[in-house]
Amino acid sequence: MPIITVENLSKRYLIGHRTGRNGLAHQVTFRDVLAREFRNAARKAADVLHGRQVVQGDAIEEFWALKEASFEVKEGEIVGIIGRNGAGKSTLLKILSRITEPTSGRVTLRGRVASLLEVGTGFHPELSGRENVYLNGAILGMNRAEIRKKFDEIIAFAEIEKFIDTPVKRYSSGMYVRLAFAVAAHLEPEILIVDEVLAVGDLEFQKKCLGKMSEVARQHRTVLFVSHNIGAVKALTERCILLEQGRIVASGDSEGVIAKYLAEDTRGSAVPLSRDLELFRRSRVDGAPAKIVSIDIDGESRVSGVLPQIQLGIKFTIEIHLAVYRRLEAADIGFVLKNSQGDPVTSLMCSDSTSGLLIEPGHQIIKITINDLRLTPGNYFLQIGIDPVVGGHSCDTIYDYPLLSVIKEREQIGYWPDRPWGAVYCQAVEWHVSRGDEHR
Repeated sequence: MPIITVENLSKRYLIGHRTGRNGLAHQVTFRDVLAREFRNAARKAADVLHGRQVVQGDAIEEFWALKEASFEVKEGEIVGIIGRNGAGKSTLLKILSRITEPTSGRVTLRGRVASLLEVGTGFHPELSGRENVYLNGAILGMNRAEIRKKFDEIIAFAEIEKFIDTPVKRYSSGMYVRLAFAVAAHLEPEILIVDEVLAVGDLEFQKKCLGKMSEVARQHRTVLFVSHNIGAVKALTERCILLEQGRIVASGDSEGVIAKYLAEDTRGSAVPLSRDLELFRRSRVDGAPAKIVSIDIDGESRVSGVLPQIQLGIKFTIEIHLAVYRRLEAADIGFVLKNSQGDPVTSLMCSDSTSGLLIEPGHQIIKITINDLRLTPGNYFLQIGIDPVVGGHSCDTIYDYPLLSVIKEREQIGYWPDRPWGAVYCQAVEWHVSRGDEHR
């Protein structure tokens, strides 16, 4: 019998929009404001009386975050859930975690559920780390003796012994995540649900978490794992579910589903690249001094939605267009190239080894010339980040961006680099300052 059964699950949200006369969002007069407020007050009163969702705005739009999703998960499985931003992954997990109710459909869970959906999930900020461990254990239905038995193991895994009696509101986001994951993984739930929140932790802790999830599965417990890190999903899971616009479009072995997901990205669209890039931007700090606005190959934007084709072994140039708002005294720009299976193939680093790059305000174009990087024919994806050399958060990060397709002539022989994961330091870096109206 499956431990999770999802049948025709749907979730609808109502989105409010404010409009002026004739449906226009501008030219709002005082008369428009009065009329709108009277209409809104009447509608809100009717919504409250009938128990409906109260929505701000005078124009209502339906949005289906999930639409007729059905699947089953067996005991002891680790199942990956992948898809673009806005595909419905987090909505699905919130329904499974009983945080929100579905509009229609049914979910059957046969066991205790522990969820880690965002930083601080289930924690009370005024309580200490120690008190929150006991609180979370009680929520999972464990008694005090069971929690005490696991307590030392939880604190050792989270590596926060020194701060265990400090209120968690004073924890950093990394400390929050370490403790939250340790609690969720060690208090023996039958079902463990983990969203992208692990990306907040450092690399070493992420490795510990992936190892712990594998251990949990070996104990015949079930894990649902959502991540944009395709390599981690591939390494950890044997089965994947691909969501697109709220619907399940593929379900099966991880390798096949991941290949379909990445292949869909290569189809592109007719949308200008500067907008298309938003689909792959996972983390950007508000108020950051720089932003990646477009990525070109050999100076040609992928406006048509077709991947640029590069012949095996031929020199090519990656152009990174940046909008720089404040001077960056020292920055690294790091790249990771991935193949169609999400595996990293090689890394590229554009940086001064001692002090980092000096980047002036304005529109900057960084040209990275690749002289002889022999990639096996196929599609390749780019992960790129702008990071300060010392301290601070990453300015901007793009994940799994469809970059190029490598082809070969009949007489050419392709091969992998000596090491499938290595570093290529590109010396040919050119800097240009362009007018702002050239790269809108």
